[in-house]
Amino acid sequence: MELSQLLQITIDKKASDLHVVPGYYPTIRIYGELFQLTTLEIITTENVEKMLISILNHEQQEILLANREIDLAYKLNDNRFRVNLYYAQNLLCGSFRYIKAKISTIEELGLPGLLHQCTDFRQGLVLLTGPTGEGKSTTLASIVNEINQKYAKHIITIEDPIEYVYSKYKSIISQRELHQDTHSWSVALKSALREDPDVILVGEMRDFETISLALTAAETGHLVFSTLHTNSAPESIDRIIDIFPPHQQNQIRNQLSIVLKMIISQRLLPKQNLIERIPAIEILINNTAISTSIREGKTFLIANILETTEGEGSVLFEKNLLSLYKAGTISKETAYSYAIRPKEIARLIK
Repeated sequence: MELSQLLQITIDKKASDLHVVPGYYPTIRIYGELFQLTTLEIITTENVEKMLISILNHEQQEILLANREIDLAYKLNDNRFRVNLYYAQNLLCGSFRYIKAKISTIEELGLPGLLHQCTDFRQGLVLLTGPTGEGKSTTLASIVNEINQKYAKHIITIEDPIEYVYSKYKSIISQRELHQDTHSWSVALKSALREDPDVILVGEMRDFETISLALTAAETGHLVFSTLHTNSAPESIDRIIDIFPPHQQNQIRNQLSIVLKMIISQRLLPKQNLIERIPAIEILINNTAISTSIREGKTFLIANILETTEGEGSVLFEKNLLSLYKAGTISKETAYSYAIRPKEIARLIK
């Protein structure tokens, strides 16, 4: 069994992921559900070592052996995969995320047209948040690609690994991959500020230094996009502030209240037909009320502000669930199970 065969099956079946784990059949994820390919052979320890080690160069092999895991990009013909190789019970395993060659538009992804606003910002911070595998990278790529098509900008991306590759339009794009083009998020971000950028995409705000540098970049006239593994807009704000020591938190609240432009929290939900998924989102657009709540440390007020400023484009997650339910796109059970605020969805859907 060749890895190329398994990856081609992933492509042909329109799967999002392939899992290669010894002792199991090769497994693919389609519309959020896992399916073991029982018509194929069970993966053996010997076979998996041969398949997975073969895609690594010598340096990557050393990193894998030293760290017991590695992120990388892999290309099969014109198809790209985001790969994580890791050890489980001392056995090598692999997870492959299929990255479609064509970058979808905001409309093609089923996202609200309000997100086009992100492409017109000149500076500030825009965050995409949500758990892993909920389409954050795909949404970000759509926004960045629209900037690429509309404006002559210098766009710098710092990714681990590079996922979507952008075609040449009006902008120039410098895509930097961790471990290949730079040694760390913070070093790359510091360097980016000296590379005449207009737009900076930071794949993930993982630590204190990266978050601090991203806020500084947004404050000094750059448009910064990044992601967080948080479930809602208020939680995202709290996560950023809480990563700083107590004596710095007032300063960070002030800084964030000024530079923040928008937070888009995204989840992919099963549609009524159970064979497709659709995005559900919460959108925070920074206004005077939001800015004041951040600055005064009253993020508990934000959910109510989102609900009362719908006319400005803000969207409470549960209100979006309600609209999807009323349209017959998702079931009542799905709306209840995915709600961030159970009492709110119970109030909205009787």
